[in-house]
Amino acid sequence: MGDELTAEYRHWLGELKTRFRQVQLKAAVTVNAALLHFYWDLGADILAKQANHAWGSGFLQRLSDDLIREFPEVKGFSKRNLEQIRRWHSFWQAEPAIAKQAATQLFGVPWWHHVTIISKCSSHAQALYYVQQTQLHGWSRAVPDILKGKLPSIKQLEQELGGHDDE
Repeated sequence: MGDELTAEYRHWLGELKTRFRQVQLKAAVTVNAALLHFYWDLGADILAKQANHAWGSGFLQRLSDDLIREFPEVKGFSKRNLEQIRRWHSFWQAEPAIAKQAATQLFGVPWWHHVTIISKCSSHAQALYYVQQTQLHGWSRAVPDILKGKLPSIKQLEQELGGHDDE
């Protein structure tokens, strides 16, 4: 290869790498949204089964064991994660505005970000603020800890999120 061809090749190779990384990122976002949709439905199913069938605490361990046995290569079916899924669904289900449009409101943030956010936030407004800011700015899971003590008030959050106006 001559110098001209080599420079052209390197430029083209750089473009290919960039395009491939973009495709990888797009695929990861799509997979994440599908996983969160599955978790949302699974959380609803778990809550319904436990409410309607009086399945006790052993139910989640049994479900975990059965899913792990069927899908040994898949992470995410531990009893602890199933508890988190149930908790996540229950947390947001209590907020009708979110529950009706969970996909548009929640599914753009990675799973463990959700777990971190709902474990550290004391209200739906505060948690939604962190979900939205994570989507907007690509915040890491550490942000709620970093901002501890600097969290906006509920009034500020409601105003920013289009809630109540005191004017």
